[in-house]
Amino acid sequence: MDEVFARNISLVFFFYGLAFFSMGLAVLLEISHSSQLDFAQALKPLAAFGLVHGAHEWFEMMLIVNNMLTGHVEAIWVYYVRLVMLAVSFFLLVVFGIRLILGPGRKRLKLILLLTIALLWYLGLVFVLNKPLPTREQLIAADVYTRYALAIPGAALTAWGLILQSNTFKKMGMGRFSLDLTIAAIAFALYGGIGQLFVSQSSIFPSGTLNSNLFLNFFGFPIQVFRALMAIVAAIFIIHSLRVFDEENRSRIQALSEAQKADEKRLNELRSELLHRTVNAQELERKRIARELHDETGQTLTALGLGLHGLAETIPKNPQKAIQQAGQLQSLATNGLANLQGLVSGLHPPQLDELGFVAAVRGYTEELSRLSNEQILISGSVNESTMPEAVRLTMFRITQEAINNAMRHADASQIKVLISDDDSEIRLVVMDDGQGFEVENTLQGEAKKCLGLLGMMERTSLIGGTCQIKSGPGMGTVVEVRIKRGTE
Repeated sequence: MDEVFARNISLVFFFYGLAFFSMGLAVLLEISHSSQLDFAQALKPLAAFGLVHGAHEWFEMMLIVNNMLTGHVEAIWVYYVRLVMLAVSFFLLVVFGIRLILGPGRKRLKLILLLTIALLWYLGLVFVLNKPLPTREQLIAADVYTRYALAIPGAALTAWGLILQSNTFKKMGMGRFSLDLTIAAIAFALYGGIGQLFVSQSSIFPSGTLNSNLFLNFFGFPIQVFRALMAIVAAIFIIHSLRVFDEENRSRIQALSEAQKADEKRLNELRSELLHRTVNAQELERKRIARELHDETGQTLTALGLGLHGLAETIPKNPQKAIQQAGQLQSLATNGLANLQGLVSGLHPPQLDELGFVAAVRGYTEELSRLSNEQILISGSVNESTMPEAVRLTMFRITQEAINNAMRHADASQIKVLISDDDSEIRLVVMDDGQGFEVENTLQGEAKKCLGLLGMMERTSLIGGTCQIKSGPGMGTVVEVRIKRGTE
């Protein structure tokens, strides 16, 4: 090997190794990012192939440079190192091709195929190296045999797999990346079908005639140049195809953005519906109050007025009858006052201000239990001296809503209310053993079916708390409210 040829061929090996090593490094860095594409997982053995085979070509380059500088012939162990690196790299190429062709599943079939290929290669290698101390000629033959047994099949499988992946990209609407994989597939096919067919002359058929010397004499340049060119083309278009992950990320970000906008739109619609229903409820409540004041309190006051007018006329004429009328008027006033207190209590329970949140909840649940025979259990306590009025009222209304939901919809045999607090937060839990429901489906369903749930969440968020609703068919329901002490 003259010095000029040695220098030129060492440069070829440098770029040859650089192409595959760069490809392996680029793939390795890209697949470390999160991706939902199966192609990302399939690329792992290709990354390993690029790194190992690139290192193999650089090792060849260093051997040429060393021979050019020292004139020494390679030691026998060098052939073993080259053979191992070559076999490992091309076996990884076989793994990549099979992984692309068979997809993410069928692990047993993949394992059987890989073990079969590895076993056949090993048996052939044993036949080639049939001496305890193989000669250099036998080790060269082992190199040739490895290229025939692993490199050519590996390149063919890789080309096939890349074509299949190219078709997959087309179906996914990523046609511009499909072309990259098609060109890379052609480069790998030529790299294996031609680049690994013309090898060193050896005893392995057909390298005795179809070898690197024939290629050099026919084309005028070494087969290593062709291999390097195919490696560069394959590496460029594999690296170019990695942009598919950027496209995937953009698509995912866009999808998340659209989903967020849809959620915001739906939330605004629900809030609008909630506000509409709240206003309607307020108007209905005002009408009810006006009606009750007119029908009950108004009539009572009218009767009292008429009674007092009659009493004034009766006292001088018939004092005994006046005393009876006074008793009737007192009874009428008492009943009117009781009705008025009931109306006021429905609007805002006086126990909430006078006795506190826990007492108001107990009074409310005792009244419900008496009227409905529902078993409602209350346990726990809370330090109400530091609880603002807004928090007390909000938690009371949430308790009302949760209990009413359980009584109306859950068909529960028992309802429990747990109240507790510590230095950091106040906690309210309302649970039942009823039939339960799918929370997500209900929240994503019609607005009118989930306004009660959204109302509890909205009330809690307004005072800086969190409201979690946990349920499932046949699992009962748990409404858990947490309010941090610092956000009250």
